[in-house]
Amino acid sequence: MSTTTLHISLSDELKAFVESRVQAGGYEDASAYVRELLRRDEESAAEEQAAEERLKALIQEGLDSPMDPRSWEAHRAELQARLDAAYENKAESLRR
Repeated sequence: MSTTTLHISLSDELKAFVESRVQAGGYEDASAYVRELLRRDEESAAEEQAAEERLKALIQEGLDSPMDPRSWEAHRAELQARLDAAYENKAESLRR
């Protein structure tokens, strides 16, 4: 891997922060610290991209799936019955 130099300007506060992180984190120098930040940011960006692609795939899967033929009222009643049964099971286990 070839390397190149990049010069950046920092406020006095940011420079002091970088220097403190170098000392506290055991980095060789400010360049090593900034390279580590960039690697982490690159990984984070890749994870965000993967999450976005997964979300798009799930949305498309939902759009492509058939509609539930039940009415909302029937679906709600089924969910309510399941919730009521779960609460009853929980209450029964607490009574034991």
